[in-house]
Amino acid sequence: MLPKINLAVRDWDYLTPLALGDVQSDKIDVEVHRVATLPQKIGAGETYNAGEASFSRYVTGAMANDTSAIAIPNFLMRGLRHQCIITTKTSTISRIEDLAGKRIGLTGWQDSGNVWTRAILRNAGITTEDAYWYLGRLTAEHPIFDRIGGFGQPGRIEPVPEERPMMELLSEGWLDVVMTPFMPSGFFENGSEFRQVLPDLRGAQVAYINQVGYVPGIHMLTLDRELAEQHPWIASELSDLIDRSRHMWTEKRRRYAETTPFMMSEMMFTAASLPSGWDASGLESNRKMIDDFLEEMHIQKILPRVLKADEIFQKQEA
Repeated sequence: MLPKINLAVRDWDYLTPLALGDVQSDKIDVEVHRVATLPQKIGAGETYNAGEASFSRYVTGAMANDTSAIAIPNFLMRGLRHQCIITTKTSTISRIEDLAGKRIGLTGWQDSGNVWTRAILRNAGITTEDAYWYLGRLTAEHPIFDRIGGFGQPGRIEPVPEERPMMELLSEGWLDVVMTPFMPSGFFENGSEFRQVLPDLRGAQVAYINQVGYVPGIHMLTLDRELAEQHPWIASELSDLIDRSRHMWTEKRRRYAETTPFMMSEMMFTAASLPSGWDASGLESNRKMIDDFLEEMHIQKILPRVLKADEIFQKQEA
């Protein structure tokens, strides 16, 4: 009997071939579980023995001696966070530099995406001390819970007043911008009152890629440690399956580009703007990005010291 992998992941389109069985392994049996919220824990007897995990939260968990899962350098979610900073269409804010001294709403202080977004601000000269940060739920449909996680600073990093939805506060002008990985309902409608801050978003993103040389990793693959130690080759096999699924989906998307009228031009722009292998898995392919993120976590006082990639990702056997 093949080792069984219960894989918990967000509903990423490129995992469709894996979920449907178009991509299979003769070494492991993978069952894909699509989840709306990432599991709090992977492995150690939990429902899922493999899954998608926050880069930041895995690292802080490892620092706190949570050894239930190992990290695999396959980044299931990557993103250019310039697009995640939004404001109102009536706002005069149009540059990252304009955020100095402003009230900024965000959905979680330690969230990997927000670490990357604050790195963009820091690169523009705006540190934690140069703005006012408010943590809360995006809309009334989102749950209320502690989104600061011990990183609060009175007068600087605080909860949203009275737990009001941040999009309401943005609409009213109390917040100047909101940082969010997922846009609120209605954002993509032509009549939406909201917009992304940067008018030349693509230009800023391409310039960023040319500067740093990568697309930031936000979520990564993890695997139950006991299973990984029992079968040292499983981590590499599972990562390879995901890579094969991504490759197959990319080829099919290029063939069936009519899902939207502009999909083909979008794919051509992506190919022209990104370096070859921008989404490659593996430690060496992602070492600079990983080290930059770990350094950023230290600069933002989420980590007590600077870690290196080799401290987070162990060598995997083929």
